[in-house]
Amino acid sequence: MSRRLEELDWSDTPMGELTLRRRRDPVVDVDVFEVKLGEDFLMSSLFTAAEIALSRLALAQLDDEPLDVVVGGLGLGYTATAALEDSRVRSLLVVERLAPVIDWHERGLIPAAVPPSSRVRLVNDDFFAMAAGNGFDPGEPQRRFHAILLDVDHSPRHLLNPAHAWLYTDEGADRLHSRLVPGGVFALWSNDPPDASYLQSLQESFDSAWWEIIEFDNPLQSRTATNTIYLAHVASAGERPFSRKGSATR
Repeated sequence: MSRRLEELDWSDTPMGELTLRRRRDPVVDVDVFEVKLGEDFLMSSLFTAAEIALSRLALAQLDDEPLDVVVGGLGLGYTATAALEDSRVRSLLVVERLAPVIDWHERGLIPAAVPPSSRVRLVNDDFFAMAAGNGFDPGEPQRRFHAILLDVDHSPRHLLNPAHAWLYTDEGADRLHSRLVPGGVFALWSNDPPDASYLQSLQESFDSAWWEIIEFDNPLQSRTATNTIYLAHVASAGERPFSRKGSATR
């Protein structure tokens, strides 16, 4: 392998061949860390604005109190580390199906590795199966959280695994709602433009739902790129539902 491209780790997983690699990009002249599953690019350290915004936008909806947060999908760690930057976060539980990804963080192979902390637990499990079962905390069945942040599939319609599809239906929205405390928020990253039908599913279960468009520079294509963040809010007792641009309230 050339000096400009280095394979840092390779594993054969139940979802396919998983690769972590580092390459020197000649356009921006920086080291770029990339994750591939088979031939599918999952994440690049060159484009992290939306992953960070996923945490910041969701936590901005919450009151100033100790917060318990779940992140579905560890990846390169940008969503989780952004959550830890918020001093209100008392506990962060990160669910990652692929054990090698957790190992990358524990070995410090990537620049945004989630630091060891009493506030953090990395759980090797299937977020979608946990959502359908007893919840996200193996030690406390049916536990509820202030925020659930999800970044696994490319979008509600472009899935890494067909078994994930149910979570993006009315049934899935209901189940996510049941995992949140009053006043809690669910947030989802998507690589696709806003999807009105998915927003409608969130509207059916949550008191307020909207999307935010995240713009960021793509120097490789000399253009501005966009991702979508969906947010869905559970009203507190006595609270009126609120709305945002691109939102729907019930």
